[in-house]
Amino acid sequence: MKTFSYARELKEVSMFFAGKDEVHKTLSRLIARLEKARIAYAIVGAMALVAHRYRRTTTDVDILLNAEGFAQFQELYVGKYYERLPRRPRRFVDRANRVMIDFLVTGMFPGSGLPGPIAYPEPRQVRQKIQKTWVIDLSTLVQLKLAARRWKDFADVVELIRHNKLDESFAESLDRSVRNDYIECLEEKRREDLYEGEG
Repeated sequence: MKTFSYARELKEVSMFFAGKDEVHKTLSRLIARLEKARIAYAIVGAMALVAHRYRRTTTDVDILLNAEGFAQFQELYVGKYYERLPRRPRRFVDRANRVMIDFLVTGMFPGSGLPGPIAYPEPRQVRQKIQKTWVIDLSTLVQLKLAARRWKDFADVVELIRHNKLDESFAESLDRSVRNDYIECLEEKRREDLYEGEG
C-alpha cells in the first residue's frame, strides 16, 4: 500500500501539467491509433476540462466515439494494446501502463445511463481542434456534465464558468433541460467569488 508523500504528489501533479505523466502517454497513444484507423473521436472528461482552461488532474482517459468507431477500436486494438474490464463493457486498461480508458458512445446517456433528453452526440458534430487534437466543444462539455447530474460534474461546470468567464448568455447554447442547472452553477460561482472577496 502506498503511503502519502507530499513531495511525490507534487511531482506527479507537475508531470501531469507538463504532459509527461502516464495518463497523457495513454491519451497520446490512443489518439495516434484512432487517427491511424480514421476513427472519429472527441476527448471528454477531465482532459477536456484542461483543454478548456480548467486545470485539474485525472487518473484516467475519457473519449467519445460513435458505435461504428467503438466497434472498430475493439476489433483493431483490444487484446493487443488494451484489456477489457469484467462487467464494464466500455472500460479498458492500457496494457503498457495500466491507465484506464472509458469510452462514451453516441446515443447512450450520461450519468445513470437511463434515457433522458440529452444523449452522447456524434463526435464529428461537437468537436474542435485544440493543440492538434480533437476535443469536445465547451457548450457540449458543459451540457453533458449537467445532464450527468453528479455533484462533482456540477463543480466542474462552476470552474468552467470561472475559467472561461461565462455568463447568462451561454445558457442559450445549452439544451433547455439543463439551463436552470447552468444558472445555478453560475450563481454558485458568484457566491464563491463574493465569499473569497473577488467581486
